[in-house]
Amino acid sequence: MGQRNVGQQDGGRRIEEVLAACRRVSSAELTVWVERHWLRPRHEGNSFVFSEADVARLELICDLREDLALDDEAMPVVLSLLDTVYALRRRLRVLAEAIGDLPPEARYLLQDELRRREERDE
Repeated sequence: MGQRNVGQQDGGRRIEEVLAACRRVSSAELTVWVERHWLRPRHEGNSFVFSEADVARLELICDLREDLALDDEAMPVVLSLLDTVYALRRRLRVLAEAIGDLPPEARYLLQDELRRREERDE
C-alpha cells in the first residue's frame, strides 16, 4: 500500500495539494472562491482542508468557467441550482429506498395513487 499524505490522512487535502491536482486555478482564485462560498472547505488553524466533494466542486467550477464561459455573476446562481438538483436527487433516492422497504401491498397502493394523481394533473 502507498503512503497517504498528511492532508489525506485526516480526511482532506491542503491548499497546496488541491492546486497541484487542479492546475486550472490559481491560489488567488481559490481563495476568492472560498470567500464567495462557492467552495466550503474546513478551517484548520489558518489553513483550509478540502474534501473530495470540495475538489469535485472545484473541478466543476473550472469546467463551468472554461467550457460554458460562466462569469462571476452567473456562477452563484448556477451553483445554487445545481445544489438544489443534487439535494433533490438525494431525497428521491431516500424516498425510493423507503418505498422499496414497504410491504408489496403498500407499494401497489402507492403506485396506483401516484398514477391517479399524474392522470389528474395532465
